Amino acid sequence: MYRRIPTRTVAALLFALWANLAAAAFPDRPVHLVVTFPPGGASDLMARILGQRLGDVWKQPVIVDNKPGAAGSLGTEYAARQPADGYTFMMGNMGPTLVNPLLSKVPYNMERDFIPVSLVATGPVVLVVNPKSPFRTLHDVIQAAKAKPGALNFGSGGAGTLAHLSGEMLDEAAGIKMQHVPYKGGVAAVNDVLGGQIDMIFADTQAVMQYIKAGKLRPLAITSAQRFPQLPDVPTVAESGLPGMVALNSWGVYLPANTPADVVASYRQALDRAMSDPALVKLYYDLGVDAMHTSTEELVRFNRSETVKYAKIIKDKGIRVD
Repeated sequence: MYRRIPTRTVAALLFALWANLAAAAFPDRPVHLVVTFPPGGASDLMARILGQRLGDVWKQPVIVDNKPGAAGSLGTEYAARQPADGYTFMMGNMGPTLVNPLLSKVPYNMERDFIPVSLVATGPVVLVVNPKSPFRTLHDVIQAAKAKPGALNFGSGGAGTLAHLSGEMLDEAAGIKMQHVPYKGGVAAVNDVLGGQIDMIFADTQAVMQYIKAGKLRPLAITSAQRFPQLPDVPTVAESGLPGMVALNSWGVYLPANTPADVVASYRQALDRAMSDPALVKLYYDLGVDAMHTSTEELVRFNRSETVKYAKIIKDKGIRVD
């Protein structure tokens, strides 16, 4: 005797089968990767490297969409408004994802509008001076700043950048006062310290590495917890007498809120393969960052910890960006 299966049960089984097949087929067309900065910078280069590796894993093209503007906020808003089907994701750095919401009102909410998937890279900034500078160590800078409060200045690629916040953190940790000079981009800041127009700058390592190696800039300290492998002779800020001062840029992969769980799982699996590729790790190393692949929970904890740290310095220093 045959037993009749209820129609609802059949429908549920068919839906589950369809969902599994859909998940297995993801992606079945090109995927778009939103980068919130212009072509040519570190974030763009890192995204293109990652996109190529993910494309190899998925057997589908990953198209990089550069959406610059408002220090990354425009591109972040754009990514948040895309369909939650997995065919658009964002590689966001700490500027638009962590700091911008602390500095001004932004048209997105990271917790509401995104699913954090994985932390994929971190990288420090380095304090450099012109080789003609009298400063040879961070201790020299601190002593001079204490002797003449407000007389020294430091530059960065813009207000609210990690380079800027690192300088403010140094001020607070060392009990000194230096004047911040914001530039419209890191290149302008580098050019002025090369020309001796400014006392020092904090900068991304990849922006100044060639000048350090050529002897055109002198590195004094780096903001990572451990020494940077490409600059093994440069002490950390903590080693230089300010324990606990660590400042890292960070990049994470984010999907629009409400992306299906099976698609999110597909991303995690693909990222696990892509980020463990030795060629990618080497390319990221050459850009001055450490490649990694974390769980969602680890990225959430990292972001919360970093937000608390930067919220404090922004509040203490009264930093705003109009």
